[in-house]
Amino acid sequence: MMSSENTSRWLLPVWVKLFGPISPARWEIVHHYIRKTGHFVGYGMVSLGFFDSWRVALERRWAEWRVRFRAAAGLAMASTLLLASWDEWHQSFIPGRTSSVRDVGIDLCGAVAAQLILLAIASFWRKRPDLRVAAA
Repeated sequence: MMSSENTSRWLLPVWVKLFGPISPARWEIVHHYIRKTGHFVGYGMVSLGFFDSWRVALERRWAEWRVRFRAAAGLAMASTLLLASWDEWHQSFIPGRTSSVRDVGIDLCGAVAAQLILLAIASFWRKRPDLRVAAA
């Protein structure tokens, strides 16, 4: 269902509607990058879901924010790596689908990027002065 031939059937008309006609050779390149970006972003989001689950699960064990954040982020990336590896292994048994270690690497990079963005946002948020105290 999600093989490149099938995704091209619905992505190409969307592309043409948004950006105009494209040659078949150029479409192959664009389609490849759209699919890899989907891996990167999708597994980045999966990583954030794992992070939230681990953060809650570790709340009682580590009360200190930094320690819990590091542990949850590490476990989220490990969980994402395991899921991505399992998914690629699973795809190797499905006709019309391919399995790629490179895709696992892209998935892990998406997870790392998502965790770094989350760390930047959380660090910024924690450094903000409490507005309720300033208003009082």
